[in-house]
Amino acid sequence: MTHGGPGASAVTRARHKVAPMSDIEIRRATEADLPAIVAMLADDPLGAGRESPDDMTPYRAAFATVAADPHQHLIVAVRDGRTIGTLQLTVIPGISRRGATRSIIEAVRIHADERGSGLGTQLIEWAIAESRSLGCLLVQLTSDATRVDAHRFYERLGFEASHLGFKLQL
Repeated sequence: MTHGGPGASAVTRARHKVAPMSDIEIRRATEADLPAIVAMLADDPLGAGRESPDDMTPYRAAFATVAADPHQHLIVAVRDGRTIGTLQLTVIPGISRRGATRSIIEAVRIHADERGSGLGTQLIEWAIAESRSLGCLLVQLTSDATRVDAHRFYERLGFEASHLGFKLQL
């Protein structure tokens, strides 16, 4: 199994299968993955109220923006041609923390049939490794306050609750 070496690009590494689930390919999403990604985003109580899987128009426009930005890494996990997981990794250069670059993990979703399989752990571990390879000194993520099970999951992976988040709908 190839992971790409230290000099390999993020895209090269993302195309290769990653242990421990050798039948899973983690790669950059394509526009063809959008229906599966949006279906996973909509498949929970929070997403059901804010996603619109029947109208892919806004998702296609957003995908074009994400795909054009080198700091955005929209990733899918695929098994046997079926998209079963996704996340978005955003790399943010910064001034604080002595000019540290950080990454943010967002929109982690696992297909309902795959939950509990270890795929979520594999995706987060991929994001952490990718963040390191891109020179990030910090990995952040947010999780809705109601997702208590997700909070336990992230804590098991070494994340610490450290901030109180705020949002303003525009």
